[in-house]
Amino acid sequence: MLVTLTGGAGAGKTTLAAALAAAAGPGGRVRVLHGDDYYYAEPGRGGVWAPDEAGVPRLDVGDPRSVDAGRLADDIDAALGEARLVVVDGLFARTVAPRRPCARLDVFVDLPADLRLARKIERKCVAGGFPLAVLLRNYVGHRRAAHERHVEPLRARCDLVVDGALAPEALAGQVWAAAAARDGQGRVS
Repeated sequence: MLVTLTGGAGAGKTTLAAALAAAAGPGGRVRVLHGDDYYYAEPGRGGVWAPDEAGVPRLDVGDPRSVDAGRLADDIDAALGEARLVVVDGLFARTVAPRRPCARLDVFVDLPADLRLARKIERKCVAGGFPLAVLLRNYVGHRRAAHERHVEPLRARCDLVVDGALAPEALAGQVWAAAAARDGQGRVS
């Protein structure tokens, strides 16, 4: 089965993916793929690139065209052959298109924008040393609008919406229950 976790930056997708894997137990055969690992790495190979203030090309990670969808689909197909559950987390996880037929549950991890931004500041600036002024300039100037344009519309295409403010273990329980309740028609029963 394929479970995708879509939602804004800081919503808790990666944390939920880890909780799903942990809830499966040591013999659970769960494979987690992170959408962040599938962005194009250099200009000219794909993706949407724009120069920053210094003229250095930067990948627009808020645009789904910046994801190497073919490489991700290949890795999902391989993982589906090895694991009983494959979890893909990322801004645009709902858009993944594996070639291998499989049951699928698409989950939107919802969290208000202010809490997502606070989590991102904590992770990238407080813990990671990223300049706060740059993060805020990017958020106000581009990332907020990119979320509304590319991520938020995916909510309506997901089977389940969960509250990213809840404990990861509780969310994992909701996702496992929804996966178990699949009616075979592509929607959560």
